Amino acid sequence: MLRPDRAHPGLPWGHADAQQHLVLDDVHRGSAHVPALSREEKRRRRRATAKYRSAHATRERVRVVAFNVAFAELRTLLPTFPPNKRLSKIETLRLALCYISYLNHVLGV
Repeated sequence: MLRPDRAHPGLPWGHADAQQHLVLDDVHRGSAHVPALSREEKRRRRRATAKYRSAHATRERVRVVAFNVAFAELRTLLPTFPPNKRLSKIETLRLALCYISYLNHVLGV
């Protein structure tokens, strides 16, 4: 988490431009020293790039498709009435729990 700079008490905690403001002050004072970015700041900048967002969106789409395929497979294994009724995800999970419990009872486990 960012800490407020005592030299700039008007900047709020966690203010996104706080570090940039401090760097600009150093530049205006003629200082050639630019503070190194922390690991957190590097991560934020990397996440802000279009390439990173695009890759993340692609990974998320693949994850959602796999998730939906798994639910579709589970739905085919569960008995429903009427037989062609499509269950929601929560209904599928609840019916799966009941069906597993029923099968355990039938097997005497």
